[in-house]
Amino acid sequence: MNRIIISGMLALAIGVPGLMAQKQPTPKSKGEVEAIQAMFNAKDPDGRIQAAETLITKYRDTEFKSLALFFEAASYEQKGDFDKLVIYGERTLEADPQNYQAMLLLARNIAQHTREHDLDRDEKLAKAEKYANSAQEVLKDAPKPNPQLTDEQWAGAKKDLVAQAHEALGLAAMVRKKYDVAVNEFKISVDSSSQPDPATMVRLGAAYNQAGKYDDAIAILDKVMSQADVHPSIKQFAQAEKVRATQAKAGGAKAATTAAPAQVEIKQ
Repeated sequence: MNRIIISGMLALAIGVPGLMAQKQPTPKSKGEVEAIQAMFNAKDPDGRIQAAETLITKYRDTEFKSLALFFEAASYEQKGDFDKLVIYGERTLEADPQNYQAMLLLARNIAQHTREHDLDRDEKLAKAEKYANSAQEVLKDAPKPNPQLTDEQWAGAKKDLVAQAHEALGLAAMVRKKYDVAVNEFKISVDSSSQPDPATMVRLGAAYNQAGKYDDAIAILDKVMSQADVHPSIKQFAQAEKVRATQAKAGGAKAATTAAPAQVEIKQ
């Protein structure tokens, strides 16, 4: 299951992502309730975007504005529209400056879409790192967005969210060619997550390769390939990285100088 679907499920499970106020949002009319339900029940990204736009256009004073904007940003990620993802992610933060899920969405995607030779590379990476670090700060004292969550469930959800922040920092470090930093960030992400993301594990393997730690790379990549339920495309990336590690360790081919598996969006 890809990361944005996980983010969407979390939003559904805990209510309004990033909400810092104790007061929960309340619909003001039956029509607004129906508009909110239409957004949650949409079957695809386009339907979700349309429903979210209907909600915030028809009910301009809705307390669900930041949630609707976040759903739009998340839906644009599913559609592969990076530019609109950024627009709606930043609009989400304008409506709710404490929305940690929007911060994480932006951090990961900006880092992932930044390349070594981009003229504005440093500016974009600084923005991604700021969003990732800000999300961690907000999460430290974030109350349960939904009172039905147990303390244990909320603590687990926060750990997974923090793991996403460290993954984004790892992606940024890879572009900066700070491979030891990338290893540390990806490792924290894998180790702190309740269910380590195989894609992040592959990125950790790529970072180990770039750092010249080939045995560590092979070990983590073998773990990915041994999992029965891992998507075939992820296993292909894992296999490619293992070949690089094995060849470099044997003194044959040098480890790859690009960080493709760490940068591309691995489809699951």
